[in-house]
Amino acid sequence: MVEKFHTELASLKGDVLVMGRLAQGMLHRSMEALRTRDATLTGSIDRDKKDLADYDHEIEQKCLRLIALHQPMAKDLRTIAASMKVITNLYRIGRYGKDIAIVVPDLADAPHVGNLVSIPHMGNLVEGMIADTLIAFEREDLSVIDNIIKQEEVVDALRYSIFRECLTYMMEDPKNITRCTNYVMIARYLERCGDHACKIAEKVHYMATGERIEIR
Repeated sequence: MVEKFHTELASLKGDVLVMGRLAQGMLHRSMEALRTRDATLTGSIDRDKKDLADYDHEIEQKCLRLIALHQPMAKDLRTIAASMKVITNLYRIGRYGKDIAIVVPDLADAPHVGNLVSIPHMGNLVEGMIADTLIAFEREDLSVIDNIIKQEEVVDALRYSIFRECLTYMMEDPKNITRCTNYVMIARYLERCGDHACKIAEKVHYMATGERIEIR
């Protein structure tokens, strides 16, 4: 019975990682579509939205089933509890990828203003944060996320930098207002994805150590 439980627990973690890669992939493809102004890349993101929701529901049900049938304790219980929280953050990351993809067709008809400001750099940083938290979750290795607070600070600074730069472009030419407004919105989405990565890091730390931390 114990062996069966740990097999199911390992399977649960595997499902969380699959969902994480799906969410990360949705964000990555949306950013690539934005950078290249290729709206055709967004089609798969819309299809992935349903798979993302299915994973969210199915993993939650697995978590509840493991708790009800096996009444786990200590680290095993923390792993299940952390998994339930992590999938919520992964779902939001995937949805933000979808939200970015939605505006790509509106931006695909003309060259980007200011070479897309610092959005590609911000996107790369956020994707790196998400990748690191998934590795930390898989390996239960907190050293992978040692720098996440500094990374989050850089992402926050980039959001405000993009906002200021976009204001400059909008004041220079009113024709830039709609496009730059979308840039500001995308930067906000990326900043929120970074926040969700930090929340995942908090849960991984709790899962591994039993200690609760807050990453601001």
